[in-house]
Amino acid sequence: MAEIRSRIAGRGLVPGARLPSVRAFARTMHVSASTVVEAYERLAAEGLIRSRPGSGFYVSSPLAPLSLSEIGPKLDRAIDPFWVSRQSLEEGDLLKPGCGWLPSAWMPEAAIRRALRNLSRAEDRVLSDYGAPLGSLPLRQLLSRRMGEHGIAASPDQIVLTESGTQAIDLLCRFLIEPGDVVLVDDPCYFNFHALLRAHRAKVIGVPMTPAGPDIEAFGQALEEHEPRLYITNSGIHNPTGATLSPVVAHRLLKLAERADLTIVEDDIFADLEHEPSPRLAAFDGLDRVVHIGSFSKTLSASVRCGFIAAKPEWIEALVDLKIATNFAASRLSSELVLTLLTDGSYRRHLDELRLRLAKAMQATEERLAAIGIKPWLRPRAGMFLWCRLPDEIEAADLAHACLHDGVILAPGNVFSQSQNAGGFLRFNVAQSQDPRMFESLARALRRQS
Repeated sequence: MAEIRSRIAGRGLVPGARLPSVRAFARTMHVSASTVVEAYERLAAEGLIRSRPGSGFYVSSPLAPLSLSEIGPKLDRAIDPFWVSRQSLEEGDLLKPGCGWLPSAWMPEAAIRRALRNLSRAEDRVLSDYGAPLGSLPLRQLLSRRMGEHGIAASPDQIVLTESGTQAIDLLCRFLIEPGDVVLVDDPCYFNFHALLRAHRAKVIGVPMTPAGPDIEAFGQALEEHEPRLYITNSGIHNPTGATLSPVVAHRLLKLAERADLTIVEDDIFADLEHEPSPRLAAFDGLDRVVHIGSFSKTLSASVRCGFIAAKPEWIEALVDLKIATNFAASRLSSELVLTLLTDGSYRRHLDELRLRLAKAMQATEERLAAIGIKPWLRPRAGMFLWCRLPDEIEAADLAHACLHDGVILAPGNVFSQSQNAGGFLRFNVAQSQDPRMFESLARALRRQS
């Protein structure tokens, strides 16, 4: 009964849908047929389903409000993306080495305050009007030039401003996929990709990640077996592994995508943390089947919501229509603020200092983790993340539970893994791993688990 209720809540069963046959469901649930008959009869008595003699049982209740937690397998809270996100966003005296953003003290707050003061004297329309459909033209022109530095040719008219990188992916999912379509992601990948695709009721297939990019053999096999519509990835500083895409893997991946008529969404949110640019799929592809997205929430401010989509020209009008339908317009004030910070030199100076600070934090975090037996899967070329392997037989979810009692929020590997094969890994944000209490809590938990 609970399983049927869960499927209805998760919209796996909608009004009018036929339930599995008694015998089929008995095999699935490993119970007797008489147990299934009893469950169906009780659900029918509640009015949730109804019987059609000679045909079977059907859902009779109205469409349930969408419950994302009911879609997909039930997860321990330590590896549930929604729970980890909620805990990380809570305010209070919590240590958050598993979160995905920089401490506020690492952000250019003085420059932001100065830019806000200047904007307070701007024209009335900047402070009170909606933005243009595509978003601020001067900012799109600047983004076009910045992408050109990475070899990505995108005119300002091929760029749509959004509220965030997440909204950019949401718009693209609305545009490109239907419920039930297959979407490929890296395994592991940014855990909110899982959550967002669950909201779109897509079927998610993970492709193993290597230090040079996705496993090409597994990628090709997934294309043949599942015929996906979309592939979502980070190519520059992969989240959570810190890997960077190699040119060889990029070329082979694009050839496979072309043969399969696959669209690729390339999330480049960490681009500005790189010391030297790594290959970009959009640069090799010319925005033909690759859509390039980004935002400034990780490097500038999570409160200033401003992202973008760069796509081929024939898709832009439809994407703008979807943006208007779902959000009407991107924040004009945020766009003007980002433009100010990108053009007055403060953002460039901030990035120079930030890259150096992250490099030092990366070294210090790696050394302190090594002292308690936790080692990185690879040493990233840049960025804020260390994807670390735990000592043998130690489960990351168990560590997360233990450290939670000390007020430490960890990010266990299976939060990021579609296959749930990363139970022996943790992701550490080196900028958020400066407090000795985090290492003390980890050391105690490791001793108890050993």
